[in-house]
Amino acid sequence: MDPKERILVGIDTPDLTRAESLVRSVAGRVGGIKIGKEFFTAQGPEAVRKLVGDDSLFLDLKFHDIPNTVAGAVRSSLRMKPQILNVHASGGRAMMTAAAQAAQEEAAALAVPKPLVIAVTVLTSLDDEDLVAVGQQGPASAQVERLAALTQDCGLDGVVCSPREIAVLRAACGPDFKLIVPGIRPTWSVAGDQKRIMTPSEAVSIGADYIVIGRPITSAEDPAEAADRIAMELAGH
Repeated sequence: MDPKERILVGIDTPDLTRAESLVRSVAGRVGGIKIGKEFFTAQGPEAVRKLVGDDSLFLDLKFHDIPNTVAGAVRSSLRMKPQILNVHASGGRAMMTAAAQAAQEEAAALAVPKPLVIAVTVLTSLDDEDLVAVGQQGPASAQVERLAALTQDCGLDGVVCSPREIAVLRAACGPDFKLIVPGIRPTWSVAGDQKRIMTPSEAVSIGADYIVIGRPITSAEDPAEAADRIAMELAGH
């Protein structure tokens, strides 16, 4: 894989004009565009498809509901032609199985490629203390391993995980299980609200398939230059 194809840029803004400017600036420099709740809620699915165009879309809506509702949401989301979409692993076996089945069936019905259906394990903004506060059994790394194993058993394609869990999940889940990794910060960027972070080259060197990068690119004075800089760092890892 070309190093730049591993980079998914998080467009986390509700503003259409700002989003369009950012997507134009990184066009051809990254592997895809991640669209989350901020833009989707403000602008809707038609704007998502128009914004991303021919670029690869990671639809980061983190579905988490009863199985039938999540299956319906997955079916509807395929009209935006995502390459990747996600659910919360904590939604459980029935919900994840329903999501995977819905993606397979709807992709066939629409004659579009089936997206990678992945699960969110533990948000990278959470640490061990946060898990205890919400009544989950820690440490965070153990919870991630439990949820990743369940995700794979349900037939999903991979997980979103912290950089700190890449090595253990790659060993546990094998080479074909996709690891999509946020919490990525180049050495020349600030950590922000991410607590379990790593540099791009470190993450890829230990097994990340895709790295999700937001503010180090989107808040840079020159987003295109920032994207190129990260791609060059990956090429030299």
